[in-house]
Formats: sequence, C-alpha cells, structure tokens
Amino acid sequence: MKTPLISIVDDDAWARDGLKDLVLSLGYKAVTFESAEQFVQSDSVRNTACVITDLQMPGLSGLELQAHLRNEGHQISVIIVTAYPTEQHRARALQGGAIGFLTKPLDERLLINCLARAIAS
Repeated sequence: MKTPLISIVDDDAWARDGLKDLVLSLGYKAVTFESAEQFVQSDSVRNTACVITDLQMPGLSGLELQAHLRNEGHQISVIIVTAYPTEQHRARALQGGAIGFLTKPLDERLLINCLARAIAS
C-alpha cells in the first residue's frame, strides 16, 4: 500500500515545521506550503490524501481552500486548524466536509485521530 501524502498549508513556518515533524513521525509522507495558492498550483494536489490547513492566512483562507478543492472535484480530506476559533467558522468547516476543526495549540491526539479518519475515508 502506498504511504499517504499529507499536505500542510500554514503561513507560520514554525507551525508548518512542527506539523510536518508530527506527520512524519506517524509514518506518513508530508509536504508543506506557506499559502493555499502555492498548494493548489503544485503537483501535490493530485497525490494528497489529506490537507492540514490554517484557517487564517493571507490570500485564500483555509475555508476558501476547502471550498476550492471541493469545487474542483478533488477528493481530499481537510483538517482545519486555528488559533482563533469561532462557532461560525467551525460550522462552515464541518458543513463543507472537514474531517476536523482543531484549535491551536493542537492536541496531538485529536490530530492523530483526525488523520486516521481522513486516511480511512
């Protein structure tokens, strides 16, 4: 079985690197992007099993990235993370099909569970 690729989209380099280290430690492949635009223009879109994206970023937000992927017909699971959660954003993310809506600082166990569900779906 092919090792799943997890794409991490976050404008914060420290957050990107921390998530990448965690994802790699779980046995997945990982690539990082500092913007949603950079991700959607990459070849990784075709091979990504799950995207972990920050909610608030310059350019496309995590919710806008989620909608873009869905509108383009990509079957990619999405996990949205944010330091500034609101019930409105949470509802939009989950109604849009997000596997998880997690708050920073991340509870690694919740992220691990979301990734397992994303890969299984």
